[in-house]
Amino acid sequence: MGQFGDGLDAAVHKTFTRPAPKSAGAQMRYLVKQLGGTKPVAQMLRVSQRTVERYVKDQIKKPRTGLAARMEREVKARWQPQIKAKARQKAASTGGIIVDIHARFGYTGAPKDATDQDRIRHLTVALPPQHAARLFDAQQQGADEDELQQIAANSLREVYFQDDGRRAGSLREVEINDLLSLEFEL
Repeated sequence: MGQFGDGLDAAVHKTFTRPAPKSAGAQMRYLVKQLGGTKPVAQMLRVSQRTVERYVKDQIKKPRTGLAARMEREVKARWQPQIKAKARQKAASTGGIIVDIHARFGYTGAPKDATDQDRIRHLTVALPPQHAARLFDAQQQGADEDELQQIAANSLREVYFQDDGRRAGSLREVEINDLLSLEFEL
């Protein structure tokens, strides 16, 4: 995905009540159980069915780098779906989401007293539930990284830069450029 999509996933993964399987054998056994056999797992991971069977029996302990990353990604995508759904629902209905972002922000339509020149800022902002809902809904509907970034920029414009309508009324658009770091917290 990208930094915004991965950041949202990482925030949700922090809500897990049990750790996901770590060893290659445990991950493979989990995937076999979830997908109902070794053949669909082999097709998904782009390896042979026999290779999957060897991991299940702990005959192979250390996967190559690319396979290890695919296995971890697929396990995390399927791990504790109800916990992930509850975390997203809570953030979208009552809790909101905290975004910690360090980036260069560009502005359009800044007030006459201020400059509309790009500035590097490090912001930690608690976004209300409706903004969290927009982000999670867009992610669930398959929005690409640019769309997620624009939704986050619009949310920061409304909540931080315009202070929910109390200032910078002529600010029409905020752009996030040169993203240095990003982290979400539920």
